[in-house]
Amino acid sequence: METVVVQKYNLDEEQEKKEIVRHYRALLRALKPRLKKGDRELVRTAFEMAADAHKEMRRKSGEPYILHPLAVAQICVEEIGLGVRSAICALLHDTVEDTEVTLEDVTREFGSEIAHIVDGLTKISTVIDSSTSTAQAENFKKILLTLADDPRVILIKLADRMHNMRTLDSMSREKQLKIASETVFIYAPLAHRLGLYNIKSEMEDLAMKYTEEQQYREIARRLKETKRERTRYINEFIKPIKEVLQEEGFTFEIYGRPKSIHSIHNKIKTKNVAFEEVYDLFAIRIILDSPLEKEKADCWKVYSIITDFYHPSPERTRDWLSNPKSNGYEALHVTVMGPQGKWVEVQIRSKRMNDYAEKGVAAHWRYKEGSASPQQESKFDQWFTQIREILSNPDSNTLDFLADFKSNLFTEEIYVYTPKGDLKILPVNSTALDFAYAIHSAVGNKCIGAKVNYKLVPLSHKLRSGDQVEIITSNKQKPSEDWLNFVLTAKAKSKIKDALKEEKRKIAMDGKAALERKLGHMNISASTHNINELTQFYKQSSPLDLYYQIAIKNIDLKELKQFTVLGDKLEPPKPVKQPEHVPEEQVKHQIPSKKDAELIIFGESSDKIAYKLANCCRPIPGDDVFGFITASEGLKIHRTNCPNAAQLLANYGHRVVKTKWVKNREISFLTGMRIIGMDDVGVIHKITNIISGELKINISALSIESKEGLFEGLIKVYVHDKEELDELVERLKKLDGIQTVQRLEES
Repeated sequence: METVVVQKYNLDEEQEKKEIVRHYRALLRALKPRLKKGDRELVRTAFEMAADAHKEMRRKSGEPYILHPLAVAQICVEEIGLGVRSAICALLHDTVEDTEVTLEDVTREFGSEIAHIVDGLTKISTVIDSSTSTAQAENFKKILLTLADDPRVILIKLADRMHNMRTLDSMSREKQLKIASETVFIYAPLAHRLGLYNIKSEMEDLAMKYTEEQQYREIARRLKETKRERTRYINEFIKPIKEVLQEEGFTFEIYGRPKSIHSIHNKIKTKNVAFEEVYDLFAIRIILDSPLEKEKADCWKVYSIITDFYHPSPERTRDWLSNPKSNGYEALHVTVMGPQGKWVEVQIRSKRMNDYAEKGVAAHWRYKEGSASPQQESKFDQWFTQIREILSNPDSNTLDFLADFKSNLFTEEIYVYTPKGDLKILPVNSTALDFAYAIHSAVGNKCIGAKVNYKLVPLSHKLRSGDQVEIITSNKQKPSEDWLNFVLTAKAKSKIKDALKEEKRKIAMDGKAALERKLGHMNISASTHNINELTQFYKQSSPLDLYYQIAIKNIDLKELKQFTVLGDKLEPPKPVKQPEHVPEEQVKHQIPSKKDAELIIFGESSDKIAYKLANCCRPIPGDDVFGFITASEGLKIHRTNCPNAAQLLANYGHRVVKTKWVKNREISFLTGMRIIGMDDVGVIHKITNIISGELKINISALSIESKEGLFEGLIKVYVHDKEELDELVERLKKLDGIQTVQRLEES
């Protein structure tokens, strides 16, 4: 994907009208196979209502606003596979929120079903754009709750977000960062879980374009450069397979498609390899035109043909024909050793399966009427029931809820059976206790162990696909705090927390009684004011915590003697102020001298502001950074590709401050590198010579570990800025025997 160059918008009124009509006609063409009697008129009414409502509005790029709902409707139809009603909802998705049009107007024109979806979309918009909200996570929770209501709301919202991402160039830098981070944090995982792989990949790629621009451009450039040689290789690989498939009488499509930039970048990062070493830069796809009853057999036949030519890697074969993913994905994946010793992934699927893979949930509804297999149906509906279960449980800590939900969105599944043979779908690495809670929360709460494939195992035993699990319970069992350490599913976590809260509440009642007795002896009532004073004094987050700590003897009520009694009110003792000890490093950044490489803060004040560098990513001048206002430590500076950046920017966008380095060579910043290479004589000397001798960079720490002819070194150095670090990395890479040099995420 190439970087879009923003053209200055300069169409006159006549050209604008033509442009709008062109987009409208394109939408009608996309809808043509779906249009029943009267549909065309309905779409036209929706278009006219939206065009009229938005006529005075413009997008940030300067173009008429109506082009946005038209584009969203087009994405819904062409890329997600939704139909006429969804296209109408997409055309109207911003009208109720942004214009004079009311929900009653929509109901009158289009009926209650469309009005219901538009209402859902309006609610989502109002929660998303409230940048003053204290926790964006609350907003995401509300978005997810609409899943349980009508999934089309989420699908149209994904189309809306997709178009926003494609037109992000005209936004300010802070908006770009916030929207890109939100997209990676919640929308891409949702698209993945709803089976919309193309949308998920494009969202991740576009987000990376704004959060890690340098790496994005680099991989895009390398993909462009290697395109010709990749095409040549794909043709060579495909040729013999194509001939046999034709001889065998198959009707099929076969082609290669490159992996997304984001997934290539992830491989480079997680596997510590260079671009050239990412072996699966592309996948070969074979799509068969087979009748439903022959799909499976045909796919295995094709598998057999491929493995006659190329050796498969058994541990990289994925059979999603016998066990489809819970979001509807069916296919057979095999990785084989192709020509020139390169590993190649081949995906084999039927046309129907491909429709599921490209259109996800929308395809599920289309096939629901007739041809979907009962197994396929129950899998998807089972997953949806699980989603509803997670969402309907109101957990007090929304960020925990979101983290749990997110981990469940992205993980692969395992398929586990009850003793009677009923199937349960769980995320990979789920334990016997997760399985117990998947059966019923009462079974989970009383679980003392399990039998997996007839063998006794502990609660923390990790399950594998195909396991048969029998849960053993006891009425004397109660959930304990440490259970939270080995359950994975959101349902298990929330049920354990509920049970612990209930248990805590019972114990807390004893503490409450003890406190009331004590106050009674002092002739003071347990009024709200007095309880709040005591909660604050003992540094507890709620009265319940105060009572609980009293009950378990963590709080000694002797200190009540220090309180002053005024009438019926308790007044806490005045604290004696201790001189604060501020760490030296903090002082250095809190009071920047003229010589410091300072940050210019754009926003409410352009003066110098006290700040700290985040330990999670250790930014240095030259890095793309943003400032984040913390509750306890003031302003913290993070890199935009920091491991925590997506979460911070997505959940607390309102706390982000635009920041930029000022060039300065006076102050050094600590950063780290990992070096891997051949353990040769004198290699350490060569490395230190480049760092200290040639580049005059100070080394803070150096540790080297050698093992079987390889060494891994961790080096911490003081550099002035990113340019200096990049030069150092390049120089070290050129040394003989050095395999990789990588900047550490943390220092």
